[in-house]
Amino acid sequence: MRILDRYILSRFLYNFLSSFVILMFIFVFQTIWLFIDDFAGKGLDVVIIGKFFFYMIPSLTEKVLPLTVLLASILTFGTFAENYEFAAMKASGISLQRSMLPLIVFMVILGGVTFYFANNVIPASEQKIYNMRRNIAKVKPAAAIEKGVFSDFEGMSIKVEDKYGEQDRFLKDVIIHQKTAANVNSTVIKSKTGELISSEASDVIQLVLRDGHYYRDIATNKAADKKKHPFAKANFNIYRMNIEIPEMDMDLEEENVSNREKMKNVSRLLKDMDSLEQDNRRIVEAFSKNIVYRMGAFAPIVQRDTSLTHKIQQRKKDSLALIATSLDSTNVSQTNGNTAAVVPSDIPAPNLEKETSKAQKNIVDLFQDWQKLQLMNTAKNSVTNLLTSITGKKMELDKRYEIHRRHIFSLHDKYALAFSCIILFFVGAPLGAIIRKGGIGLPMVIAVLLFLAYYFLGVFSENYSYKGNINPILGAWLPSMIMLPLGVYLTKRATADKGMMTFGNGLDRLKRLFTKKDKNATA
Repeated sequence: MRILDRYILSRFLYNFLSSFVILMFIFVFQTIWLFIDDFAGKGLDVVIIGKFFFYMIPSLTEKVLPLTVLLASILTFGTFAENYEFAAMKASGISLQRSMLPLIVFMVILGGVTFYFANNVIPASEQKIYNMRRNIAKVKPAAAIEKGVFSDFEGMSIKVEDKYGEQDRFLKDVIIHQKTAANVNSTVIKSKTGELISSEASDVIQLVLRDGHYYRDIATNKAADKKKHPFAKANFNIYRMNIEIPEMDMDLEEENVSNREKMKNVSRLLKDMDSLEQDNRRIVEAFSKNIVYRMGAFAPIVQRDTSLTHKIQQRKKDSLALIATSLDSTNVSQTNGNTAAVVPSDIPAPNLEKETSKAQKNIVDLFQDWQKLQLMNTAKNSVTNLLTSITGKKMELDKRYEIHRRHIFSLHDKYALAFSCIILFFVGAPLGAIIRKGGIGLPMVIAVLLFLAYYFLGVFSENYSYKGNINPILGAWLPSMIMLPLGVYLTKRATADKGMMTFGNGLDRLKRLFTKKDKNATA
């Protein structure tokens, strides 16, 4: 490696590492402020809180690393341009692309390391965070319950007046609201004292309530019973509730764990994407068959045997022709001396098929009025039930499709993160050479503005991808695709030793235009 290459690489690494440490420190403090309500006043050790934020650092790297590359490249090349080091390089016959060569090799290596980090380290850290939260819920279940307010605790709302004792396991003045599957508050439990019993070896938390009251609304299907508002009421001395903590290996459709796709690497994502797609297709096909069987819609039409129908019609025509011929040849036949009536030959044969088709134009007309009313009500109820089933199934499928889109986005986001470091380097390096300013002032402002544009593009594309407004693959690559033309444009401008924008010609034209107008007005 040449001396100049080592010099450029050393200056860049110095700016890169210092920027990374400072930015990571800032983002960690931002995370502390976001989670301060979840940890403050819940009796958690400093070691546990420190481990939590330590496991959060890999997830923050997704935000810190692109900004670090952008800022370090602007600082490095801005300092070179400000100190006329680029001018000396160009005078020696070294172009901008040649000076960027060692950093381009470093960026390619950094992209590979970033992909490995996103594929292995970040999923492991997400699993560590989930396991830590799960262990905190097992060892210190009272940490999820705040005093004086209703807190969501394992599927129910609980409020306590005070917590005391070892690990705040003893509760005072407990109020519990339990809801049904339809999100209706049906059960209320009140007790003077309570106790939470748990251990690391068990996946069940036991809530023991003492000296309390139990009230529950009873659901019924009969309209007459609903008007009576039935309920169950009881007093108790001891009431035990077993609350099961969910296992780590839950189904993919569970909603109580967010960002589950971030806990998986590429191989696991590909496997789960395939299984999710097959399950969604199977559910849609089963539901479609169910609709067909329930309503008889889209029933397959049985094909008629055209050859047999043609033979029957031909026989009918032959029979009618034979009868007509016999009637024309003999108008009066005598049998045993009796005279038969004369049958005119021009009487047309009745068209039974035409009459039948006229009578069956509206099948409802075959029923009486009261039967028509019953028929219409039955059809309306069937359609209403069908629409309700379709609406419910659509909501279920929307959630399943969103999970599938999340997996697709997470897969491509790992690759896009690696390429974003390379693309943002080609944005920051020529930009630093153009602005010709080092230090923390102007380069920091420009880097933050560009990163905010990149970050918000990523947030919007992620949300739109999850909702299905855009393709998840496009959503993962959209920020990098937008930054790529900017990098190409800035590299061309910096290579040609031009500014970012040339306003001189435009201003001169405006001045000449206004000068001509003033002269014409004076004349």
